[in-house]
Amino acid sequence: MPHRTIYATLIVILTIGAASAQTDKPGLPGYTNILRSGQEKDNDREIDCHYQSTRKVIPDAKNENSDPWGDVRPEPPAAAKNKRH
Repeated sequence: MPHRTIYATLIVILTIGAASAQTDKPGLPGYTNILRSGQEKDNDREIDCHYQSTRKVIPDAKNENSDPWGDVRPEPPAAAKNKRH
């Protein structure tokens, strides 16, 4: 009986902890923008714009033969022919 009470208490405590982690906490970065000034929001937009323009300049790596160790790795041995004596 005491084991069930202890286990039930632990489950309730862990559930409350997980639920409280999902609530909106004003003032913490990433949760809300209520406390940001107009200048900070403009700065964020400018950073995003620079990021997007940089992403357009970088080419996509669609090279099918993209083995960085290809020059170092030895060639696989040729398959041996079955010889009957």
